[in-house]
Amino acid sequence: MMHNFLANNRDELTRRCRVKVSERNGRSATEQQLKDGVPLFLNQLIRTLEIEQTSRPMDSRKISGPAGGGNALSEVSVSAAQHGKDLLDLGLSVDQVVHDYGDLCQAITDLAVERDAPFEVDEFRTLNRCLDNAISDAVTEFSYQRDTMNSEASSLESNQRMGFFAHELRNHLGTASLALAAVKAGNLSLTGATGSILDRSLKSLEKLIQSSLEDVRTVGENSVILQSFSLADFIAEIYAAASLSIGTRGCTFKALRVDPDLAINGTRDLLMAAVANLLQNAFKFTQPHTEVLLTAYAAGDRILIDIKDHCGGLGTGVAETMFLPFSQASENRTGIGLGLTIARQSVNANGGILTVQNMPDVGCVFTISLPRHALPT
Repeated sequence: MMHNFLANNRDELTRRCRVKVSERNGRSATEQQLKDGVPLFLNQLIRTLEIEQTSRPMDSRKISGPAGGGNALSEVSVSAAQHGKDLLDLGLSVDQVVHDYGDLCQAITDLAVERDAPFEVDEFRTLNRCLDNAISDAVTEFSYQRDTMNSEASSLESNQRMGFFAHELRNHLGTASLALAAVKAGNLSLTGATGSILDRSLKSLEKLIQSSLEDVRTVGENSVILQSFSLADFIAEIYAAASLSIGTRGCTFKALRVDPDLAINGTRDLLMAAVANLLQNAFKFTQPHTEVLLTAYAAGDRILIDIKDHCGGLGTGVAETMFLPFSQASENRTGIGLGLTIARQSVNANGGILTVQNMPDVGCVFTISLPRHALPT
């Protein structure tokens, strides 16, 4: 079993990765650089493989994330994003982000060959899925943090706006090139998470090229960081208020921890009303003795706020009409059918998007997507 092999050779694999970093950069990997990198990823990979040998293999997605990429909060996504940020803070390039995970893949393969350790095909697929998701999330966070730094620096120099435009072109092209190199080196599918980075980079290039010089000139002016407010405080306030409104509805309510550095822009009262309406909807329709879950996290340049319930899933065609005024598709007719309409209008007024994902026979997830900001220092 691959998970036994990895657990028994954890120290040796970490050592080999250190050597590869040293050979490539001329310096050894620091504890800070490795903290959210190889050792933590190895532990997550081992746990993922172990769960996939149980009677509930899909539970492993909570650790590794789903196949094919997409925005999903998982242990790998959180630690990989932090690893990408750490490497930027150390002054390293996005190339190092890709290579760090490639080093581990190569170390596992080399050691397995040396010790004649056979692995199952499904185990290799799991390894590729974990690596694909980790590379995607680390590169996405690295690129976001780097672009934010570049944008802030460029906005201070209005006489160099054309230089900023060219710099952004180079950044997007560099990210696209590295994503393609990662796909080739790891033999990854273009439909996976790393392929999604390539697709997003190419679309960003197209948009930037088609932009007018006036668009470039106003980029810095539109980023009013001082109008931001803390996402963590916002969710904490919502959780406190919503917890009081559960009453005797027969469900439980949980909110996961939010990164304290994240922020959003907008009219706080409107956004508060939007989330409150979605929670009330979840409390109303979730089945007795089930959980309503509130999560808020970053995915690239977006902030995603998810409200997940256990209503049993949506009927045919409900998702297309549920945001219309006075729409009531269920037998429960309490209320007047405007909650979801108000929620969507409030989110749209703040430059966001409100969507719903149906999980047949389980429930649904409402997602508010907003532009990402950082708290002013």
